Amino acid sequence: MKLVLGQTLAFDRDPFAGAPEDAARWERQGAVAVEAGVIVAVGSADALRARFREAEVVDHGAGLILPGFVDAHVHYPQTGIIASWGKRLIDWLNSYTFPEEARFGDADYARAQADRYFDLVLSHGTTTTVSYCTIHPESVDAYFGAAAARGMRVYGGKTCMDRNAPDTLRDTAQAAYDQSKALLEKWHGAGRAGYVVTPRFAPTSTPEQLEALGALWAEHPDCLMQTHLSEQVEEIDWVMGMFPEARDYLDIYDRFGLLGEGALMGHAIHLSDRERDRLREVGASLIHCPTSNTFIGSGLFDTGGLKAEGQRVGLATDTGGGSSFSMLRTMAAAYEVGQLRGRPLHPAELLWLATAGSADAILAGDRIGRLVEGYEADLVVLDLASTPGIAQRAERAEDIWEAVFPTIMMGDDRAVVATYVAGEKV
Repeated sequence: MKLVLGQTLAFDRDPFAGAPEDAARWERQGAVAVEAGVIVAVGSADALRARFREAEVVDHGAGLILPGFVDAHVHYPQTGIIASWGKRLIDWLNSYTFPEEARFGDADYARAQADRYFDLVLSHGTTTTVSYCTIHPESVDAYFGAAAARGMRVYGGKTCMDRNAPDTLRDTAQAAYDQSKALLEKWHGAGRAGYVVTPRFAPTSTPEQLEALGALWAEHPDCLMQTHLSEQVEEIDWVMGMFPEARDYLDIYDRFGLLGEGALMGHAIHLSDRERDRLREVGASLIHCPTSNTFIGSGLFDTGGLKAEGQRVGLATDTGGGSSFSMLRTMAAAYEVGQLRGRPLHPAELLWLATAGSADAILAGDRIGRLVEGYEADLVVLDLASTPGIAQRAERAEDIWEAVFPTIMMGDDRAVVATYVAGEKV
């Protein structure tokens, strides 16, 4: 038994569903009791000390204890090319992404990059990631193996492409099905791993491959499915030229059985009314990637409008099109995008998206993303005065939201005091 002491902020509900400032319970002197990797209790430090007198105590003082951050859309193989200059989507793929991803058939290289990636994200307080790997099974094994060595709950899958990609990164419809199925059977449910059926996006898969992956998902509906949707306007024009029979971009996925609850649609910026209605109808998840969307000039995601109409929304760095490994920086970008759309997000809404919202989006909201008894003990502890600039602003705070907001806007890995995975500090 372990008692982790500090300030605690535990959400009771989605802050988008009412007054955001009332959505969470704050304890100035709080505690989280952890045993066997699971949260046993959350409450005041005094009450839990009295209840668990024999527990090991780890006191983080004024550190703010939150659930570990959940990054719902990443490309771990792009770790090495993050912050590369000056391209839009298609040029980015051809100039940076595809040459780097071609290296992941080398198992040793894949393992080294996976280790580097997880060390980076853990240093930023992220405890769960949902990643595209490459077409190489070695990249998938490296990802899940590195996560298992750290005890992390992660999701990912082999990225499938059989056209509009270099020869070194193309498989076939049959190979996509066979290799994805073998990897799924190897990793899905192994420890804390979850497999994700992963067509990169419609223009890099033939109809035959999309059909094969839709069939695989139908055979394993407990898995997630991830792809990209409506990231840039020129992308949409390109896609619709390849699928002229489709009503819109979303309809392509729908026709091949790649739409439903558990479908994670990355970006989803330029949606028609029909697409929004259909996404809400089936309960798919829209993953907001704000640093990526601004870095490569894609557009402004409508967080406020989509949440108001009942969409399921998660938040993500989109490493390495996204320009940071930090979910703090990602929250800051989401705030800025909201301002540009005329709907700035409250600090409670930002923290929700980075924790419980993303957990709900990946259908794991019953086990991670909240400080709740019975949930897995993945935690991050934040210093709300990690730099002089942040500290001087936080000193003026009149409530917890004013205290945490400067860290959201200006914080980085210096703000992360500790990260716990399954109750163990890493």
